[in-house]
Amino acid sequence: MTLLRALLVCLVTLVLSSAAVSPSMADDLQDTINALADGSLKDRAEKVDALLATGDPKVVPVLSQLADGNLYVRKADNRVFLTESAGKNFTLTDPVSGEVIPDINKRTLDKIKANNSLRRQIRDGLSLFALNSPDPAKRLEAAETIFKAQDASALPAIEARLEKEQDPEVSAFLEEARAGLVLSSDASESDKLAAIEVLREKGGRQALSMLMAAAEQSKGAVKDAAERAVVAIERVLAIWEGVQNIWYGLSLGSVLLLASIGLAITFGVMGVINMAHGEMVMIGAYTTFTVQQVIQSTAPGLFDYSLLFAIPIAFLVAGAVGFVLERGIIRFLYGRPLETLLATWGVSLMLQQAVRTIFGPTNKEVSNPSWMSGALDLAGLSLTWNRIWIFFFALAVFGLLFLLLKRTPMGLQMRAVTQNRNMASSLGVRTPWVDAFTFALGSGIAGIAGVALSQIGNVSPNLGQSYIIDSFMVVVFGGVGNLWGTLIGALTLGVANKFLEPFAGAVLGKILVLVFIILFIQKRPRGLFALKGRAVEQ
Repeated sequence: MTLLRALLVCLVTLVLSSAAVSPSMADDLQDTINALADGSLKDRAEKVDALLATGDPKVVPVLSQLADGNLYVRKADNRVFLTESAGKNFTLTDPVSGEVIPDINKRTLDKIKANNSLRRQIRDGLSLFALNSPDPAKRLEAAETIFKAQDASALPAIEARLEKEQDPEVSAFLEEARAGLVLSSDASESDKLAAIEVLREKGGRQALSMLMAAAEQSKGAVKDAAERAVVAIERVLAIWEGVQNIWYGLSLGSVLLLASIGLAITFGVMGVINMAHGEMVMIGAYTTFTVQQVIQSTAPGLFDYSLLFAIPIAFLVAGAVGFVLERGIIRFLYGRPLETLLATWGVSLMLQQAVRTIFGPTNKEVSNPSWMSGALDLAGLSLTWNRIWIFFFALAVFGLLFLLLKRTPMGLQMRAVTQNRNMASSLGVRTPWVDAFTFALGSGIAGIAGVALSQIGNVSPNLGQSYIIDSFMVVVFGGVGNLWGTLIGALTLGVANKFLEPFAGAVLGKILVLVFIILFIQKRPRGLFALKGRAVEQ
């Protein structure tokens, strides 16, 4: 089925389509709509063309419901209605008059059937129909559909729309759609050369596939021009692919930074190998889920602000769990790293089981607020807003933590204990409480990381296990207890992973990164940025 049968739609002006309809014209439209219920699928295709040719916007919902399989005819009088499910019954709407008839039994109706060919015909016809829409966004969407369909029979419709198009963005895309159609038609050589230049300037994979097809099917000047355009577009795409990998790497690095920055503090200050750190991330994620559930049930209007409530609550909940863990277990195991590792691993299993008992074993979905939904199209990149916000959120958390360590008394005590615990204790620093609050701080930051991670995936009891190994790798690579090392290490490993994945795959890429870190630690045992101090030197 080609678009040629629907070309008449494009010749119907907006003035005619919006003009007042006389009773006889309304009756004619109603009869044309009712005729959809009669005849074979082949006959129905001709009736769809007749509806499209009317240019009346009332046919759009009729044909849309027909394509979706939701158009019904009333058996009693053979009238076609728009339908909406209302429990066991239907609510009917007259497509011409708009009259609503509620609570109609389904048994009094028959569904009007459509096959794939008819659905394609409706889709293509409505695309041409939308070219004359008063809404520029709908005209742009219609042009994109025609451009992707690549049916040369739509060329007259595109050219007719171009002559009267006033919106620059829509006009530019119509030019590109026209170029793609010209290239696949029997146009002259000069027209095809001009079309190649338009597609070359547009770029993108869709234009590339058209130009590659033209290079294979054409000869002479057209073939040479198409091949040159293909090389130019592939070069640009390669550059954008590299930029995209860097962005994806930075995005992954920001996630690793959030997950590991708390671990860098506890590991650096206390020398504790905390295998339950991932569960602090999990607690933060489940706290976000709980906050959203409470807001949705009590104050739905505040849902867009749910993350602003979840961040401090997750910090406090995870921090409190970390404080209890340090006071109840870890403080008795200082100086015994293997026993600390085993104890915190046992705690991680207990926390996972506790979450399964409270929330169930299945994944929980945390919704994105409106300001974190969608994507930003930037040149050749499509950047999702949730990743953008998480990237800058991670940098903000890093900056606040850096200020805490460098500009507050608590930070001064933490740094003193890190550099020389015995000397700090001799000067009156209460090192046990510094340890407790440091562990609580690291756990609280892990809880904040859980808030961010809940926005890029489902929340499950095993959420933390996905990041614990990578977090340790970041901390060891960057330098134990060094914030700058954690930042550089997280971003470096994130970018390295994304560049290795296309060649080695995700699993082998991680293995290669691990091998690199092992070799690197052989040369620099203290990581990129080693801490300095007498205790460290010993």
